[in-house]
Amino acid sequence: MTHTILGSGGGIGIPLARELKSYTDKIRLVSRNPKKVNESDELFPADLNDPRLVDTAIAGSDVVYVTIGFQYNLSVWQKTWPAFMKTVLTACINHNSKLVFFDNVYLYDRAAIPFMTETSRINPPSRKGKVRQQIHEMIIEEIEKKNLTALIVRAADFYGPENKNAVLNIMIADNLLKGKKAQAFGSVDKIHTFTYTPDAAKATAILGNTPDAFNQVWHVPTTKEKLTMFQWIELVSGELNMEPKVQTFPVFMLHILGVFVPVMREFPEMVYQYEQDYIFDSSKFEKRFGFYATKPEVGIKRLVESMKK
Repeated sequence: MTHTILGSGGGIGIPLARELKSYTDKIRLVSRNPKKVNESDELFPADLNDPRLVDTAIAGSDVVYVTIGFQYNLSVWQKTWPAFMKTVLTACINHNSKLVFFDNVYLYDRAAIPFMTETSRINPPSRKGKVRQQIHEMIIEEIEKKNLTALIVRAADFYGPENKNAVLNIMIADNLLKGKKAQAFGSVDKIHTFTYTPDAAKATAILGNTPDAFNQVWHVPTTKEKLTMFQWIELVSGELNMEPKVQTFPVFMLHILGVFVPVMREFPEMVYQYEQDYIFDSSKFEKRFGFYATKPEVGIKRLVESMKK
């Protein structure tokens, strides 16, 4: 059984490769500059914008995991994601490979954010969410046509070691480590559940190796503890023996900052997720597999330890 990870060098791809070793010794890592996670890994350097290379990478794969994260930019997403997924779907169908797509919650309706399940209404309030909806529909269409065996695995906002681009890592832990104030969007008094990336990777590996899990949507194990964003900041600052100081950014400030820091232009349309409780339910997975999320205090301790190295 050959398991192939497209986007193997990120915060999910790396721990996923580690977890897949329990199931197979034939793991193909695909990225621009892939690096071995396990000694037996096969490295496949590729620009995943090249359809020919994507097809070649997928050829011979029993299961293909899509964990790539393209540049966090709306125009890049609109141009890149649909074309990339069309290539992946075509290759998986042609090579009879199962697909595991790692997704986020952007496609859910704004009203679903206070309690998200696998059956929450799909009605994205953001343009990035509409891109995710398009990908979801592309996958589901091929499943319904019986052309493809696939599953969609979703995570909440996540944090953890080997994850440089997560909000909790960048805006909270990294700033506090530098002696700065933690930064946050919206209200820090709203509940915000998080997915710990090693949990997400383990769950994704389990799903990819469970035949009857396919042709469904699954939420990976995510914190049951209903902590506010400020309580997450307190956990990080507690590990650093610091006072939990925080700077919040209203939407108008993000627009101003975007003039000087281009990536900040990408956040205003997503702030709705931080202006209300954000509760991600993973009970479907927990009941099926008996695997629950790492406790927040344990995950934060491991995160801070990894960032200090």
